[in-house]
Amino acid sequence: MADLKYYDVILKPVVTEKAMRGFENMVYSFYVHPDATKIQIRESVEKMFPGALVESVNTMNVKGRLKRRGRTSGFTAKRKKAIVALKAGSKDIEIFKGM
Repeated sequence: MADLKYYDVILKPVVTEKAMRGFENMVYSFYVHPDATKIQIRESVEKMFPGALVESVNTMNVKGRLKRRGRTSGFTAKRKKAIVALKAGSKDIEIFKGM
């Protein structure tokens, strides 16, 4: 288990059309540190966004895509994505307002 602080766990929000559809149901998507556990993700969301009460956390590992430039080929960086569902009585996450 990695020794991560709560501000190191969440890297950035996922801003896609599919992720935007979840805002109505209080479901938010984040790219997180690859070594972060579900418990660490839950604690960091609740500490970084006061009033947010996490109901569930689902994670997935996203493989890097094959990229080519002429004869040279390589892979983009692998990432970990977390989908966080909030409880009905909790506050919304403010960084997603107005999107």
